[in-house]
Amino acid sequence: MTVRAFISGCAGTRLSPEERVFFAESAPWGFILFARNVEDPAQVRALVDELRAAVGWNAPVLIDQEGGRVQRLRPPYWPDYPAAEPFGVLHDRDPEAALKAVRLNSRAIAADLAALGIDVDCLPVADLRHPDGHGIIGNRAYGETPAKVAALARAASDGLLDGGVLPVVKHLPGHGRAPADSHERLPVVAAPRAVLESEDFAAFRALADLPLGMTAHVVYRDIDPDRPATTSPVMIADVIRRDIGFSGLLMSDDLSMGALAGSLSDRGRGAIAAGCDLLLHCNGRLEEMREVAAVAPDLSKLAAARAERALALRRKVDAGDVAALRAEVQHLLFREA
Repeated sequence: MTVRAFISGCAGTRLSPEERVFFAESAPWGFILFARNVEDPAQVRALVDELRAAVGWNAPVLIDQEGGRVQRLRPPYWPDYPAAEPFGVLHDRDPEAALKAVRLNSRAIAADLAALGIDVDCLPVADLRHPDGHGIIGNRAYGETPAKVAALARAASDGLLDGGVLPVVKHLPGHGRAPADSHERLPVVAAPRAVLESEDFAAFRALADLPLGMTAHVVYRDIDPDRPATTSPVMIADVIRRDIGFSGLLMSDDLSMGALAGSLSDRGRGAIAAGCDLLLHCNGRLEEMREVAAVAPDLSKLAAARAERALALRRKVDAGDVAALRAEVQHLLFREA
């Protein structure tokens, strides 16, 4: 069976006939959902089933369900989850409680996702919060130090895995210092390599065994002044793979973001040539999806083996006590200091 190295969005709450044909012909590795694809639990579950039926296999379905500003599933059908920052604040006064709270929180998120058939969450964010960084990361970060961020990100990943959902660590090798929003334009980080290695990259180094990762559309001027990490062979081979040691499936961040230059075809070819295993395209515009699919290769044997190992991590979800998990998270986060 052919599986191509891209992850695709879709336009709405049901697949159009054109999308069904496109997915059947292009065979994406997986799909990603956004708020535009969400109405209620029954509709989301039906859409997930439609997506998998279109490709004829149990393709991974991703979503960004971090909590705080970045969560696609929201009330009234799903709870508002806290952003990362409160867990970091709790960690400053009670590390053990913070690690327990973040793991329980992710376990509750996993139960929500598993009930819908969604099996990959684009969480944890392992970027550091940096005073010079753009607010696009902000309270999505667990903190300012690599040790704290890595510990909380590990606990968040463990909570997802406990519930049968795969984590995606982002944004490799570190977006927190970026002075611009990569959704809009290309950020350039001027910090010396030695500083980046000891701080920004260090949090990811401690998470290098996670099964899935996402790149940053950020230029690190002291390492590769010409290309963002997503399309830089130097950043992927020398930093992400060798220095950080990340060995899992590596996907680009969304190719339609404003940080990248050139056509979608150019962006996709550049990311694959640089060393990304998967191309991510999110906006659901069919003509763009076709352009990305046209340059997405069949998955290599190495990438396919990684995919199989990652998918084998999924476990059945026992969601019987999710309400209690959420209540305990709230107690741990918001009890009096």
